[in-house]
Amino acid sequence: MAESAEIILDGKSYPFPVIEGTEHEKAIDIAKLRDLTGYVTLDSGYKNTGATKSAITFLDGEEGILRYRGYPIEQLAEQSSFIEVAYLLIYGKLPTQAELDDFSHQITKHTLVHEDVRKIFDGFPSAAHPMAILSSLICSLTAFYPESVAPDLSKEEIDLNVIRLMAKISTIAAWTYKNNMGHPLNYPRNDLDYCSNFLYMMFSFPTEKYEIDTRIVSALNKLLILHADHEQNCSTSTVRLVGSANASLYGSVSAGINALWGPLHGGANQEVLEMLQAIQRDGGDTSKFIAKAKDKNDSFRLMGFGHRVYKNFDPRAKIIKKAADEVLAALGIDDPLLKIAQELEQAALTDQYFIERKLYPNVDFYSGIIYRAIGIPTEMFTVMFALGRLPGWIAQWKEMRENKEPIGRPRQIYTGETERNYVAIDQR
Repeated sequence: MAESAEIILDGKSYPFPVIEGTEHEKAIDIAKLRDLTGYVTLDSGYKNTGATKSAITFLDGEEGILRYRGYPIEQLAEQSSFIEVAYLLIYGKLPTQAELDDFSHQITKHTLVHEDVRKIFDGFPSAAHPMAILSSLICSLTAFYPESVAPDLSKEEIDLNVIRLMAKISTIAAWTYKNNMGHPLNYPRNDLDYCSNFLYMMFSFPTEKYEIDTRIVSALNKLLILHADHEQNCSTSTVRLVGSANASLYGSVSAGINALWGPLHGGANQEVLEMLQAIQRDGGDTSKFIAKAKDKNDSFRLMGFGHRVYKNFDPRAKIIKKAADEVLAALGIDDPLLKIAQELEQAALTDQYFIERKLYPNVDFYSGIIYRAIGIPTEMFTVMFALGRLPGWIAQWKEMRENKEPIGRPRQIYTGETERNYVAIDQR
């Protein structure tokens, strides 16, 4: 007999099926709860609610495991490229060489954006946050490709939108940086791979030849791979929820970018760097700030330590720590913030206070240090996060469409006034 759970309400028993995922995660299927009982569940923040079945990413926070389509993140970060991982997430399998070459070629062909996009840049204030520009311009692609809003797109049409978005986000992100800096924009180069092309568009100037540093390209590949997907987080759930209304891929991803922009989600690595800078301005005494972090009456918090999901060491942090060490050593960068970061890291890994609470450094702790080392300003950190997360968002949107999932419609428990009569304004 299939396993089931029993809910007893008003003396009556209601059985509900228990389902199990391929990694033995168990869930009670309450899809018919309201129809059968008239009750709904209350789960603020959806911390205990599975909103979908997904075959894309497996995450075990207790064991510190992260896998894309079954492949351990450690193997992908070490042996794969960002574009190969993007193909894996979006299409469910590792590509053959021919498939990877074609995917890369198609993306390269579509990196140019319409010249009218350049005019849109002129409409933003010079102090506009890069994420505001990125989300606006990604959404604007729906206007440039109006056929993308059709609810019954063919596989070929969806694939074309996927390629366009993968290609154009790197150009738009780089141009966002250039525009904010007041620098001339660089057009993409078809002779460069994805990460090299992005770095070229970011840092090249007409007056000097830009040299592609393979060490930086390698580190950027790792960073983007580590951020490529992370199960049903805030921005991913947003993409799926917006997409469930048959919104276009561009509109859905734009919504995800806005969710990611929130400091509780995608802004963490920027907050890490700002914390390190604040400690430096204060004199650099890390022991003082370790003590402040332990003091429950002090509002100071160590940013980049612990994780909402991982109750063990963040598996991505191990990979990115190594990459950070390699980049800083290879480039000969003597960054005073690194010393502060290393002292904080050492305290977190050896101090019983942090060990007992499992407050280990997470991926955000190290990623900001690498971005700083390669010349990316702090206000662009969340844009880099979005660049990496794009394949996951696309994969989740595509899976939701292919599974024909219904439009998202959460319930609520109403706590407002009961029915009352309108009172004329002169009688109030």
